[in-house]
Amino acid sequence: MSHEILQPKSVHSTAGAGYSHAARFGDMIYLAGQVALDREGRLVGAGDIEAQTMQVYSNIEAILGELGSLFENIVRMTTYLTRREDLEGFRQARTQRFSDPFPPNTLLFVSGLAHPGYLVEIECIAHL
Repeated sequence: MSHEILQPKSVHSTAGAGYSHAARFGDMIYLAGQVALDREGRLVGAGDIEAQTMQVYSNIEAILGELGSLFENIVRMTTYLTRREDLEGFRQARTQRFSDPFPPNTLLFVSGLAHPGYLVEIECIAHL
């Protein structure tokens, strides 16, 4: 079985950035880390962890929807935060989009992401 690299049109373009938003292998979808960029590539929620987290979730939902899956089909996530003080705001945004039982999630604090304005990046795996 081979995999397929996907470039969804429902989110910002990755042209020239050296990566793709998603890959499909069988009935699984693997999403690259998503950040708080809108469809035109503009940062949403500068300095606001809740706004950025909600934009990231919206991007994930848009990609999954375009590829024939659902936000509810997420089976695993990895979350990167740049500021420990943002943990509570991230959790508040998370509870707006998920309910118990939450999908498995690894949470890491990192010194920085690809752009200094990014506060959160989330990658995930979902099934079709």
